[in-house]
Amino acid sequence: MTEHRVLDLSLAARAFVPALGDYPAPLQAPAVHTWRGRMLNEYGSAQVFDALAADLDDAGFDAHLGGQCRHFAEEERHHGALCAAVVLALGEEPRGIVPVRAEYPAHGDAPPRAGALRNVIHVCCLSETVAVSLIGAERLQMPVGPLRDLLTRIYADEIGHARFGWKVLERIAPTFSAEERAAIERYLPVAFAHLEHHELALLPDAGVQAPAGGEKLGLCGGAGTRSLYFETVDSVIRPGLQRWFEC
Repeated sequence: MTEHRVLDLSLAARAFVPALGDYPAPLQAPAVHTWRGRMLNEYGSAQVFDALAADLDDAGFDAHLGGQCRHFAEEERHHGALCAAVVLALGEEPRGIVPVRAEYPAHGDAPPRAGALRNVIHVCCLSETVAVSLIGAERLQMPVGPLRDLLTRIYADEIGHARFGWKVLERIAPTFSAEERAAIERYLPVAFAHLEHHELALLPDAGVQAPAGGEKLGLCGGAGTRSLYFETVDSVIRPGLQRWFEC
């Protein structure tokens, strides 16, 4: 059974509370739900990057790579505080229930280097690349103002996280043995299935329309975001991986 705890980012968020201006009262509840969910997701990603750093160290890669992942973990914790600040601005407390330890796969069936690169691909080349697409599209719909500025800070960091994965892949994949390459190719269908399950659980259903004026608070409809998710996988992620692997 997964152990959980209460995450409260009230103190961390107070320095970043944006001025939201006026917005229709019916938007408050869905906006709180959206930004609290982002808060939990972003903060949870910090544990994933800490684990990825340890993975890279244990597999014998350059210590600089692990150091970058630890820096990304700090950025994700900051993202959690930024999202929590929006919850505060909406008049609610930024609290939620999170696992004590984030889900993170071990790869006992793969050589150490291949196991670490499996997780680089999953975390950076898949999840963070999708995040770049979705956040980038969302911020283009938002009016200029403090909330768009806040999302832009998160967006800039997510670009760095995704680029890290693709650069590591480009550097390391050519050095892999046939055994290591085969181990990664076995895992890719699992990674894509997990990505789809995770992302579609977070995105609104396809039939859900964005509420009128919702773009001011970062609310979006389901059809467009789901289409963008699939387009990102098919047009960006798969072609990028197919340079090195069968997928």
